[in-house]
Amino acid sequence: MAQDDLSTLLEQLEHPTTGVERHIWLIRLITWVRGAEDAPEAPVARVTLLLDVLAARPHTTSLLRSWWAELLGTVDGSTLLSDYGFGSRNAFMSELMERLNRKLLPATPETQDASELFALVLNDPRDARWIAALPADALTRLATLLSLSVPPPGPVGALRPVSVWQHTLLNALTFCVSQIRATGFSQEMRLRMSSPVRDGSPFHTLAADLDKVIDTWLGGANTGAAAQHFRTQLDACRQAAATVYSHLDAHGISVDLVFRLRQLRERVLRVRALLDCLLDDTDHTSTARLLSHLASVGQEQRSVGALIASNSSLLAAKVAERSSETGEHYITRNRAEYRAMLGNAAGGGALTALTTAMKFGIMALGLSAFWYGFWSGVMYAASFVLIQMLHFTLATKQPAMTAPAMAAKLKDISDSQALQAFVDEVTHLVRSQMAAILGNVVLVFPVTVLLSTAMVLTTGAPMLTPEKADYVLHSLTLLGPSLLFAAFTGVLLFSSSIVAGWVENWFVLHRLDSAIRYNPRITAWLGALRADRWAQFMRHNISGLAANISLGMMLGLVPAILAFLGPALDVRHVTLSAGQLGAACAALGWEVVRSPALWWAAASIPLIGLLNVGVSFYLAFRVALQAHNISGVDRSRIRSAIWQRLRAAPMSFLWPAKE
Repeated sequence: MAQDDLSTLLEQLEHPTTGVERHIWLIRLITWVRGAEDAPEAPVARVTLLLDVLAARPHTTSLLRSWWAELLGTVDGSTLLSDYGFGSRNAFMSELMERLNRKLLPATPETQDASELFALVLNDPRDARWIAALPADALTRLATLLSLSVPPPGPVGALRPVSVWQHTLLNALTFCVSQIRATGFSQEMRLRMSSPVRDGSPFHTLAADLDKVIDTWLGGANTGAAAQHFRTQLDACRQAAATVYSHLDAHGISVDLVFRLRQLRERVLRVRALLDCLLDDTDHTSTARLLSHLASVGQEQRSVGALIASNSSLLAAKVAERSSETGEHYITRNRAEYRAMLGNAAGGGALTALTTAMKFGIMALGLSAFWYGFWSGVMYAASFVLIQMLHFTLATKQPAMTAPAMAAKLKDISDSQALQAFVDEVTHLVRSQMAAILGNVVLVFPVTVLLSTAMVLTTGAPMLTPEKADYVLHSLTLLGPSLLFAAFTGVLLFSSSIVAGWVENWFVLHRLDSAIRYNPRITAWLGALRADRWAQFMRHNISGLAANISLGMMLGLVPAILAFLGPALDVRHVTLSAGQLGAACAALGWEVVRSPALWWAAASIPLIGLLNVGVSFYLAFRVALQAHNISGVDRSRIRSAIWQRLRAAPMSFLWPAKE
């Protein structure tokens, strides 16, 4: 749209217009005021120019006031002031769909909804800045120009003259307070508030306290005491709602409930802003601040990412916290724990050899891509769950769990002693991860060779044909895309940890352990003692089960789905890759040691492990930093301290020192 000049815009006031034409004219006027500059000084200067021109042209001023009166008669400003920036429905998913609609579907100025018109008029991020920068004299002149009196009879009991703006504020206050009370009285909120707060809930008297403020103001009396008491009750409502967070922290996070809590908090702040505009705004700065805030909120309301980030931050924190608790078990700090890790990893490697054999068995069935991926995923999931149940270790499961544990320790890293303690944890983590990978790989290769040899002795055929063995060597070669696939596998490993944290939070939030333990139908079926054992088992293992099952299905299905959609990405898991290499060597015999393909494939194994571990750890670490609200960490100090430890005691990263 070409930008109009001021003369053209003011000339259009001479002609009668319909509702939609008034809205379009307002959009063009604000576009002219906004201009193309980033700095707010230019729009402020244009507002001053508009006021000067109108002061010199009384007839145009009269036309503008008539135009303004017609506009206010067709749109309801009270809903704008009370509801703009809040979810149209009090649920996270409803608001998410509403924002997606706003982003994808064009809006029309043919509307009687003041909120829709406001979003069309002030649709630029710069609008909030220039409105906030308007000087006091410009605000006073604008208020004089646009102030309209409420036609008789006006508000009931009003002894003071009330403008249209003030009448709109009164209605907006009533609407906003009713929304606060509705949220505070909702079943989800009441059940989760602390008992003392719930019994003496400030939500009960909030409407009556507002009525007292309004009646006092309309009567022309001093509102100081009534307004102060109402503000105190508002704060009490916000504090009562805040007690729900303690319940969420102990019993699981609901994104929908977090959304409602944030809406309630923002509505309390909106009521305070509206009250300031009504009672304490002789210089109109509170009104400018409110309009600037609404313009800023309008930008945030268009962002789907901001909605998800703000309302899922607590869930991310809870997921990180639960992963942190699990991750502590994967960090070895002494020789006994280190030897135990080696043993557990060796057991995991031996079982993964069986997984490798089953994978090639499924491949031999000649299934279609989807069903091959599905049954491979089922087999992987069953294998990983078996490893979990036998308390063995799969090396690549560690990083996504240990990263939150490491991030949590960055909270208190300001002094040198805390920094050295963090470096100690880094050495423990690297050493633990090396032990896990070593235990996996050192066992999976020979056990796979032994399995293949046993198959030759019993069936007369090895695990792989020579043709398939050659294919395995060339698929694992360092000269191919194996490293890209290994990084992609790291993303899947991280994703499985997120699924694990989410499922455990869901399990705790819905109190399913208590349901298993005490539900009459379940106890009648299992018996009380067995139900109690199942409840304990599920509570302690739900995270690991979710992680292993989701990882297995992703390793099997995601490559098949991506191949159908276009990107031909495969998985490269270090333990499974080492097992496949062992099967290929067993099929090709001793002559394979002369083949360069073997050594190129062998050279890729440590790098595959590094990328599996590094990518999943990095992604989980970043999420954990955000979830714990850790920022401003001096990374150079951490790097220097780690390099200093590496130079002074390099073996500490590989083998624990004597206690």
